[in-house]
Amino acid sequence: MKAIQKIFDNIKPNFQKGGKLEKLHSVYDGFYTFMFVPAEVTKSGTHVRDTIDMKRTMIIVVLAMVPALLFGMWNVGYQHFVQTGADVSFMETFMFGAIRVLPIVVVSYGVGLAIEFAVAQMKGHPINEGYLVSGMLIPLVLPVDIPLWMVAAASAFAVIIGKEVFGGSGMNLLNPALTARAFLFFAYPTYMSGNRVWVADSGTVDGVTGETILGSLAAGTNVVGTAVEEAGMRSYSVMDTFLGFIPGSIGETSTLAIIIGAAILILTGIGSWRIMLSALIGGAVMGFIFNAFAVNALMSLPWWQHMFLGGFAFGVVFMATDPVSAAQTIKGKWIYGFLVGFFAIMIRVFNPAYPEGIMLAILLMNVFAPLIDHYVVEGNVKKRLKRLNSVKA
Repeated sequence: MKAIQKIFDNIKPNFQKGGKLEKLHSVYDGFYTFMFVPAEVTKSGTHVRDTIDMKRTMIIVVLAMVPALLFGMWNVGYQHFVQTGADVSFMETFMFGAIRVLPIVVVSYGVGLAIEFAVAQMKGHPINEGYLVSGMLIPLVLPVDIPLWMVAAASAFAVIIGKEVFGGSGMNLLNPALTARAFLFFAYPTYMSGNRVWVADSGTVDGVTGETILGSLAAGTNVVGTAVEEAGMRSYSVMDTFLGFIPGSIGETSTLAIIIGAAILILTGIGSWRIMLSALIGGAVMGFIFNAFAVNALMSLPWWQHMFLGGFAFGVVFMATDPVSAAQTIKGKWIYGFLVGFFAIMIRVFNPAYPEGIMLAILLMNVFAPLIDHYVVEGNVKKRLKRLNSVKA
């Protein structure tokens, strides 16, 4: 690291005021602060000092997503080869998935960070750190066969429309990664839904289908824990749904990998356990209500199995907990998280054309998060005023 530090120190004068590359100071600063803790220190006044900054915080979130990313790479290969009947090794399975997934990650980061750098240069301010997380979130919530040009378009939409129009990182109203996914879903629905997008080559190789469990349930067929005799239909055990041996978005299938990520976020104090827990409670309550009035396959699915399917777990852990677009107050986090889980299962069951509701539920609650916090704060103010008046009396 000392050698890298020396390189940065040697080229620094070129990027300072009066240097040949002073207009690219934001680029230099972005790379420097990515590699090292900023050298600036406080000179006066009282400040809370810590060894972590925004870039380090974002890197921890990215590291928490690595288990889901690695499993997603393997699962992409597994879902392909298990349907073709090919007998391949673990490494061949993983490499097949890595070759399909890594270009999506590269395009997401390349396009998004290029726009972030360009905007920082035009405005003359430091490069925002927020896309370090969004750049990983976007690939993990997409199907594996998504065209790369769509990934580029979604990444650009997330940065420009999802963040920069609101003022950049920390000012966005909606989660940028979910904004990108919503853009793709409504602009190119055939590439983001149906039964031909969730398994690699499902539309081009004979015998390979991309039907998800939620898609089968929405069509009236329960493929979890039962033997399905219909042609082309596969059955899955409950353990399969928990471990992630099922078709789906790249990083959303393995609840176990997501739990590992959740543990990292909670132990480091970066992710809100209140939002995660309350979202699970909200989803469970809605699932239990549907179980009491079951009239179709989705309503009959045991409430706890809903937690393992689709993007519910991934959305609750990595997107509902976004500190910018989520509720900020403690009581507000409980309300916000509960409603995210509650509405996610409600949308999933009530809308058979789109049997996944976590995206819309989180986006909906992103809009209402400031209102929730407002009423929580107003409630606290009224309580204190009432207490003050009683003391005066």
